[in-house]
This record gives sequence, C-alpha cells and structure tokens, in this order.
Amino acid sequence: MHTTLGLIVFLLAAAVLATTLFRALHLPALLGYIAIGIIVGPSALKLAPEPEQTQHLAEFGVVFLMFSIGLEFSLAKLKVMRREVFGFGGLQVVFTMLAGLAVGLALDLGWAAGVALGGVLAMSSTAIVSKLLAEQHELDQPHGKLILGALLFQDLAVVPLLIFIPSLASGGDPVGELSQAGLKAVIGLGLILILGQRLLRPWFHLIARRKSSELFMLNVLLITLGLAYATEAAGLSLALGAFVAGVLISETEYRYQVESDIRPFRDVLMGLFFISVGMLLDLNAVAQHWQALLVATLGLIGLKFILVALLVWALREPPHVALLTGLGLAQGGEFGLVLLGLTASHGLITPDLKQIVLAALMLSMIAAPLLVQYSHHIVQRLTGGEWLHRAQDVHAIAVKSFGIADHVILCGYGRNGQGLARMLEAEGVPFMALDDDPGRVKAAVAAGDNVVFGDCTRTEVLMAAGIRRARAVAITFADTHAALKVLAAIQQLKPGLPVIVRTVDENDLDRLKEAGATEVVPEVLEGALMLGSQTLLMAGVPLATVLKRIRQMREQRYSSLRGFFSGLDEAGQPQDEQQRLLPLHITPDLKCVGKRLGELKLTDIGVSVVAVRRHGIRGSDPDANTILQADDILILRGTPEGLAAAELALGVS
Repeated sequence: MHTTLGLIVFLLAAAVLATTLFRALHLPALLGYIAIGIIVGPSALKLAPEPEQTQHLAEFGVVFLMFSIGLEFSLAKLKVMRREVFGFGGLQVVFTMLAGLAVGLALDLGWAAGVALGGVLAMSSTAIVSKLLAEQHELDQPHGKLILGALLFQDLAVVPLLIFIPSLASGGDPVGELSQAGLKAVIGLGLILILGQRLLRPWFHLIARRKSSELFMLNVLLITLGLAYATEAAGLSLALGAFVAGVLISETEYRYQVESDIRPFRDVLMGLFFISVGMLLDLNAVAQHWQALLVATLGLIGLKFILVALLVWALREPPHVALLTGLGLAQGGEFGLVLLGLTASHGLITPDLKQIVLAALMLSMIAAPLLVQYSHHIVQRLTGGEWLHRAQDVHAIAVKSFGIADHVILCGYGRNGQGLARMLEAEGVPFMALDDDPGRVKAAVAAGDNVVFGDCTRTEVLMAAGIRRARAVAITFADTHAALKVLAAIQQLKPGLPVIVRTVDENDLDRLKEAGATEVVPEVLEGALMLGSQTLLMAGVPLATVLKRIRQMREQRYSSLRGFFSGLDEAGQPQDEQQRLLPLHITPDLKCVGKRLGELKLTDIGVSVVAVRRHGIRGSDPDANTILQADDILILRGTPEGLAAAELALGVS
C-alpha cells in the first residue's frame, strides 16, 4: 500500500464497507466514513498510511463540494442572501471568536492563543451540514438559508485567519498583513467574476457544439480545478476558487448538466476526505484525557448552540428557526482542523491541548449528522409552546375547511395561485388556498378570499385543509424541492389524487412525475406556445390554423389533454385522423356490464379508456381490472373510425 494506486484501492474498499454497513443501519454514511478512518488509522489497527499521505487526495472532496454549493447559487441569489452571509455569518464568526478569547483568558492561555482558538471554534462543517440539508431538502428553508449563509462566510473568513494566526505568533502587524491580503482577494475575485461572466457562456457554447460528453466533462474539471488552483496561487483557498467556479456556471444554462456530471466525483472524494479526517483522531489521547475531552466536546457544542440560537433570535426569527440553526452550526469544521494545526505549529498552544481540541472537534463532527437529522424532534421537545402555536394554526385551518368537500387545494397564493383562484370562482368550483406569507394571507383574507396561513409541505396542514375530501391539488409555486415534499405527503395521505405542478422548465419533469404529479406545466412551454401563436398570427396564418397547431402541440405534451370532444363548431370540417374523446353511457342491457376493462380488448382497435365516471366521480386512467357497472360513463379516446368500432364491440346501438 506504499503506492498511490494501493492507497486509493484501500480507501475505496473502506468507503464501500462503511457506506453499506451504515446504510443498512439507517445511519448517515458520513458517520461510517469517519468511523472507518478511526478504525484503520494509526492510533487503532494501523492498516492505513499516515493521514498526511491522504490529505491532498481528500482535499479534492472539499473542492467539489464547494463547487456543487456554488452551482446552487447565482450572483443574484448571493445578493439576496447578503443578510444571511455578511450579516448573520459575520456576527457568528465575530462573537464565537470573542467567546474563544474569553475561554483562552480564563484558562490563562493568553489573548493570542484565545483569539486563535476562537477562530478554530468559529468554523462549522460545510461538508457535513450542507450535504445533510440538501438531502433533507432544507436548503431553502429559513434555518437552511441562515446555516448556509454562516457556512459561506466561514469559508471566506478562513483566508484572513490563515494570515492572522501566524502574525499573532510572530508578533508582527496583523492589521497590515490582513489589509494586504484583503486587497489581493478583492482584486483576484473581482477579475475572476467580471471576466468569467463574459467568457464562460461563449466557451461552454463552443464546447457543447462539439457534442462530446467526454470533452464536456473534461471542460468542467478544467474550470473547477483551474479556478481552485488560481485562487490558491493568489493566496486564497482551494475551496473558495471552486465555489466561485460553481457560481459562474450557475449563471449559464448548463448548470443542471454540470451538476449531474460532477456528483459522482463529489460524493466519492468526500467519502475519502472524511476517512482521512477520522484517521487524525488519536485514541490514546482520548483515553488519557477523556474527562477533559468530554467537557471540551460538550462545551463546544453547547457554546456554539446557545450563541447561534441567541443571534438568530436577536434577528427576530421564530424560536424554532433559532434552535434549528443553532443545532446545524453547533459542530466543529474541516477548516477548523486546518486552523488548529496552524495554531499548534506556531506554538500558540501545547501539544496536549491540541489533541484535546482536535478530539473535541472530531467528536462534534461525528455528532453533527445525528443533531441535524433529528433536529426537528429535538426542537419539538425544547419548544413545546412554539409547536403548540403551530398546532393552533393547523386547528384554524381545519375549522375553516370544515364543511368543504370536493374542493381544490391551492398550494401557494402568489400571482399564479390568484389567477387560478379567479378561474375556479368563475366556474363555481370551491377551493382552499395555503400560503406561508403572512402579509399576503392577511391582504387576501381582507379581500374575502378563502386563504389560510400554512406550510403546505407539512402533512398535518394538508390534512387540516381537507386533503382526503379534495378533488385535486394545484402546486402553483415553481420550487421543485418543496413540490417534491408536497407530493410525498399527498402520496401518503391520498394516493391517486390528481396533482398539477407548476415548474419553470422541463428539467425536473421526470422527478415530479415519478413523485406522483398527474401533470406538470412548464412555464417555458406555455410561454413558447403564446409567443408562437402571436408570431403566426402576425405572419398572416389564419386563426383557425393557429388554434389547431397550438392544440396539437398541447395534446402532444399533456397526456390528459390528448383528444377532444368534437362539437358543432367542427360541422363540415374534414374528418382527419386526429384522436377524439367520446363519452359512452353503459346502460344495464349492454353485454359489457360486469366485465373487466381488459377483457374488452379495446386497445386492439386503437381505443383507450381515459376515465370512468361513476356516481358523479371521475377516475382517470382506470386499471385493466376495473369492473364495469351499469350507468358508468366511459371516456374513450381514439380516431373516429376506432371509436365507431368500439361502440359496435360494446353493443351500443
């Protein structure tokens, strides 16, 4: 295992074993990686090489993680999140460093060592927390935005801390050196962002026109690692360059393809990174100083949890958001390990103290997946009053929905939701709208609309809104992660309920369909149809031809719209082969009564059963085992000739 190939094979084998075991135990795979690193490390079985030999390989995991995080953010979104990043994130780092200074002075370590330890403790694990939040679809939740904002600021703060700590040890001019480094960072990142925005999209267009997946993947790797190398050469961090690369690519239309291509590299290398982190833990030091280690670990988690929760509460966020954010940032981080090594190497702390702090950081990182995964359960126990308040909100929804049946539930009451509500009102269809914007709900209620405040991703809210009595659900906002949560809840409460989902484009169409969406309406397609219809009219194409063309395109795209009921306006029109819909009443005397749909073999003559209407209730896409009853109404789809043949086969005169 002295060769690079042997090292990689060994670490990959360990990663496979860890992932398999911990997935079988329903535990986060990250815990498995760290556990394997501890077991095979130099302080236990000594099966693996020294951690320093795997450090450079494992650093690529952090690089690709930061690149993936950058893909999730556009520059516009970063501007919108400036409060979370530079406001809350900056306060979190500053106050944690002040707390570290207080601890250092209390332990008689000196102010320099206290400030350095404060910087170490201020770091949280971007790799662990962001991955867990992404898996739980909580990046867009209020606490998720605050956590990610703090993590991004911490990653930015690593750069000045790498300069500041050696200056503290040498007694130099920290302010002057920091100013010089800050100027260098501003100039370097400014050039990358300005030039990158202008050059990246044309360059990707050029690569994409070659239609080579191999070339496209090589180009992504070149940009990611190239910018990481450029920022490191400029005195910044590898992770910061990778993050900037992701932000730049997020501004192009290739972001989804890039994210799909890069994910395997990210996950594999992140596993290697956490194995190498586990190898750093010295079990002998843990055994010798277990009491001090226990105090240090609990103190670290408790101090950061309380400090972060108080900061979020001071920003006037709800108590449950403050506690969730505190739990998400209560652990140490991978960059904290780097800063700790730098602090010890410059003699600011003793080797024994280094081992205690290192072990405390490691144990807090091991506890982090459990704290994040079970954070909602922990908060529920800590904030009984807050959750009681949320239960009262659910009760208010249930009271308002009492007596409403066969209605449509609108998830979201923005412009699209309000437009849909007007159409439902015009047709006399009852509805109930759910929205989590208090101001919008207050204004809509004052105007007399049937809107209530509630988070439609929560199962209890949907139940209170009468999901079991509803005829359909419309998800009117274009948030795929939230829509997937709503669909999962609906599949649990009332499988088969028709659900219409709005999305920006068709990239997430398959995911939404697999999650239970009956129909997905992409804004891009509808915009293209309207643009095309107006252009054709201006070009002199007859209105009837334009309407026919738009109808054909919609029927090809939306399965539920394929076919149409012919009416008087088609009298005298040529009978083409376009599919039509035919309602067929099953009278008691027909021979098909009591038979299964599959026995009728209508598909053999090119006719399909779109729906069965029974006792006023319409069931779409009926199963082949559905037994026909007297007075059923079949909705058949087929060509005019096929529908005529179906009538003869069913014995309809």
